Amino acid sequence: MMLSNQWVVHMRWVMLDELDELREAIKSGDYSQALALIDELDEMSRDDKINKIGSYMRVLLIHLIKQTAEQRSTRSWEVSINAALRQIARTNKRRKSGGYYLDEDSLADALAEVWPDALEWAAMEAFEGVYSIEELSEMVDRPSILADALDRIRETAR
Repeated sequence: MMLSNQWVVHMRWVMLDELDELREAIKSGDYSQALALIDELDEMSRDDKINKIGSYMRVLLIHLIKQTAEQRSTRSWEVSINAALRQIARTNKRRKSGGYYLDEDSLADALAEVWPDALEWAAMEAFEGVYSIEELSEMVDRPSILADALDRIRETAR
């Protein structure tokens, strides 16, 4: 968690530097530089949104993996799943311009990308951590869980 907080602080400083450069470019009439900085800021913002979505996806998958492996659920897992789904929907939606940061194919790719991390965390939590990542992986059907996660994301976004 500390690394994540350090990254956020670092990104804020980077954005402040970019904003200062943008302000100076506008004042000096260097509009091509100003437009380049706007593009860079837009890309940084998009990357931040995608990273947040990935974090919420990891939480979602951890609990779906545990539910599948243990063939049970808890109220806490359900609350975490629902909260992660709401945050994914909220973060993915473009507020002013409409649309989404990640389309359905990109959401599916992002879920597949965070799967290994989610499986590692789930292995520590499921069954009190007695199974290795490989053993837990054999207990669950990766394509089914990923499809379920994508269906839930789709439903929540509506």
